[in-house]
Amino acid sequence: MKPRPFHLPLKHLLLAAACGLGSMAAPVAAQVAPSAAEAAAYKGLHAAAHKGDVARIEKLSPSKTDLDARDGNGRTPLHVATFARQTGAIRALVKAGASLNLLDKDIYDGVTMASVADDEDTLRVLLSLGASARQVTSRYDGTALIAAAHLGHDGVVKQLIAAGAPLDHVNNLHWTAVIESIVLGNGGPRHQATLKALIDAGASLQLADRQGNTPLQLAKSRGYGEMVKMLEKAGAR
Repeated sequence: MKPRPFHLPLKHLLLAAACGLGSMAAPVAAQVAPSAAEAAAYKGLHAAAHKGDVARIEKLSPSKTDLDARDGNGRTPLHVATFARQTGAIRALVKAGASLNLLDKDIYDGVTMASVADDEDTLRVLLSLGASARQVTSRYDGTALIAAAHLGHDGVVKQLIAAGAPLDHVNNLHWTAVIESIVLGNGGPRHQATLKALIDAGASLQLADRQGNTPLQLAKSRGYGEMVKMLEKAGAR
């Protein structure tokens, strides 16, 4: 499956504007996977990572010089392998000494890339190899957990929580993972499951947005009845 850029749906932008949050809207296109042209032009470890060519990685990696080389968007071979869902390549690169936690030019690491793509298998591999779920990423000073909560990637959220992701990190939009699961979600089953996972993990339900709205108030204002029930049962105010 070809990885897709991270897009904020138009209805969410309109909702943010309608609620007076226009200046706080999340990124429209933050994550950029290698284009077909970029991938075709790759050489060395970038090419091997994109194709999942483990034998080529093992042949090229002893020099160590290119393990963390960057393409035009600051992507390392490990980033490229993550976008391409090439878990064998990821394992080979890390075994050879590639860095797990580097950020690309758009300030994303492999963990956040896999989280945004809802790629639980690749995320599981990255975390098992020692990648951090705690990094601050994106121009919005967010985390992989916030990005996954925004998108309702409940399985990813559970993995990140188990890996020690900061539950109450506040990004520079003044939103937490709990808040983003509500204000940038659709109130449906996956966003409900995301919110439940955060509640069960002990995330704060009292941290408010920049306007002073709590998660409970935000859920009520959107008519998300199931989320309201969950929040009230958990003692949110």
